[in-house]
Amino acid sequence: MTAYVLVDVDVTDAEQYDRYRSLAAASVGQYGGRYLARGGASEVLEGDRVPHRLVVLEFPDADAARRWYRSPEYTEAKALRDGAATGSFILVEGT
Repeated sequence: MTAYVLVDVDVTDAEQYDRYRSLAAASVGQYGGRYLARGGASEVLEGDRVPHRLVVLEFPDADAARRWYRSPEYTEAKALRDGAATGSFILVEGT
């Protein structure tokens, strides 16, 4: 069953975050993932939540998404994200 990782991130250091993005992108593909949305324009249609930079990743299944998130390759990218951004990552299984 397809799975998605929904990311809402607040970038605080754009230069360091750019280095993170390069490593993160390379790791996503290694685990069968792909970007569906990556920081494009967003619009709140209902509610008072104000998102920051939104990213949507698609993986073949939840296990692949977990393997990616816990992988040595993404762990290296996460180290660059520390101090450059804060946010949340949510795993959602598709139907």
